[in-house]
Amino acid sequence: MSTLGLHLALCAVMSGAQGWDDIEDWERAREGWLRNGIPGHDTIRRVFEALSPRQLAASFSSWMAQVCPAVSGLVIAIDGKSLRGAARPACGLRALHQVSAYAAEYGLTLGPLACQEKSNEITAIGELLPTLALEGAVVTIDAMGCQTAIAEQIVDGGGDYVLAVKDNQPHLAHALRDFFGMLDAPGYPDRQTCVHETLDKGHGRIETRRCTAVGDLDWLATLGLKERCKKITSVACIDSSRVIGSKTETDRRYVISSLPADSERILHAVRMHWGIENGLHWCLDVTFGEDACPIRLRNAALNLSLPRRAAMNLFRADQSRSMSLPKKRKAAAWNPDYLANILHLREILCSCPGPPWFFELIRDACFHRR
Repeated sequence: MSTLGLHLALCAVMSGAQGWDDIEDWERAREGWLRNGIPGHDTIRRVFEALSPRQLAASFSSWMAQVCPAVSGLVIAIDGKSLRGAARPACGLRALHQVSAYAAEYGLTLGPLACQEKSNEITAIGELLPTLALEGAVVTIDAMGCQTAIAEQIVDGGGDYVLAVKDNQPHLAHALRDFFGMLDAPGYPDRQTCVHETLDKGHGRIETRRCTAVGDLDWLATLGLKERCKKITSVACIDSSRVIGSKTETDRRYVISSLPADSERILHAVRMHWGIENGLHWCLDVTFGEDACPIRLRNAALNLSLPRRAAMNLFRADQSRSMSLPKKRKAAAWNPDYLANILHLREILCSCPGPPWFFELIRDACFHRR
């Protein structure tokens, strides 16, 4: 029953379902087309509440590791997102929180992991990293992930890192502000820098980004900060300017990296990191209505987030139609053959040896073969 419930939930979510009643309504609308019987919404709810979110997330990561085994040179952005609809303030329960790894160039979620109720993102990131294939990848994390242990995990896994530095690391942040503030000042040593600048125009705004990277880190060693991050090779400052009409906004950010002082590559990684906000979090909330989902049972809310991410991956892997994500979701709801074709994508399914559970879920979908 659990496998059937997951089959049905995945298909229903791809077709626009938001909760248990929607899933049952979709089943009944497709009753003549489904191979198996129709469980009610209460049965679906009990299945999702009984499943282990950690085990389900591990199966998802195992599936994606076989679907997307080659990550060399890719940017893997890691960031957290809350399931705001699962909050119950009257009962003292906060919104659930998940950390996701996102292959920005492909638009694919590689693995999600829920934060424990009394834990935080740092612990979840440390548990998520070992489940990912990091060889040759560039991992980007915001300031929360600027931790010695996390940097070590990434390097030990064969990857490189670009980590944001903010005031949660006050000594390092202060040192970087002073260093870049006095970099070209008279009387200070000349240091070799690598500078790359980009200019973007569109939507009524002009954005300029200038990245200055430095590989000479002797000054960090004298402050006793270099040893805090394993294999730190460069530091960089990114100055951004946005002009909208007569209004100009400026921003300055700092990062540390195990990459060489290649400003173009570092700036690319920093820009790709924001893809997780636009390509994953925004789409989950706007296209799939995740924040508006009224499901508050803790396991059930976390487990139902997995079919949303699986659906998004499958839609983005589909190259048969040039359509936006919302239009593909509508097409899956209106055209059952299109939904069946996505579920049986050869590019995803046939290349995976020894399918894990999540792969079997999709390969053995509960539709009649056409």
